[in-house]
Amino acid sequence: MATHVITGAGSGIGAAVARRLHARGDELVLHARDAGRAKELAAEFPGARTLVGDLAEPDRLSWAFSHQTLPDRVDSLLHIAGVVDLGEIGELTPKSWRHQLDVNLLAPAELTRLLLPQVRAARGHVLFVNSGAGLNANAGWAAYAASKHGLKALADALRQEEHAAGVRVTSVYPGRTASPMQAKVHQQEGKEYDEARWIDPESVATTIVMALDLPRDAEVNDLTVRPGR
Repeated sequence: MATHVITGAGSGIGAAVARRLHARGDELVLHARDAGRAKELAAEFPGARTLVGDLAEPDRLSWAFSHQTLPDRVDSLLHIAGVVDLGEIGELTPKSWRHQLDVNLLAPAELTRLLLPQVRAARGHVLFVNSGAGLNANAGWAAYAASKHGLKALADALRQEEHAAGVRVTSVYPGRTASPMQAKVHQQEGKEYDEARWIDPESVATTIVMALDLPRDAEVNDLTVRPGR
């Protein structure tokens, strides 16, 4: 039975991945920002364990985890949580920059550092759900794209550093996906949101599970997923 640590399991792509892995009987350790959210996730995924710590405060994750029991081995560490706050460079405040960099980049880096011994023990997999913004930056997306470009650099460096230890590292770059985050983006853009136009989170979940289940003689480094309609 594989053990998966998942951030962002409460909605969107993260919830779709958690449902897939839970349904097949894998062991889940679901990250939650607080005890209340942890209780909700435990009720939604019976048998799953939770790990509580606020990704918006990456400096405090080590302290938070020191008061909890970490899994002995981690077959996959799935970084799926993220935040977005659009704005032009002339308007973005340091607070907005820091929040997106903390949650989208520094927290995944710190969470990886804290769980890397367990990932190594399992010759496991670290998977980052990035974004099309991690490959191309557009007007109004500077802070979010910067955090996601940084996430690509984190994954690329980790892949080289941990290859000899048997750790696989994958970056997935979804295009616009029907999710609460996408609804927020449309609101910020002043556009009407029609989820039927965008990728179903289940489709992205299919690509993620495929990368996890790939035989050990191969590794998916980068996977771009775009709307098919």
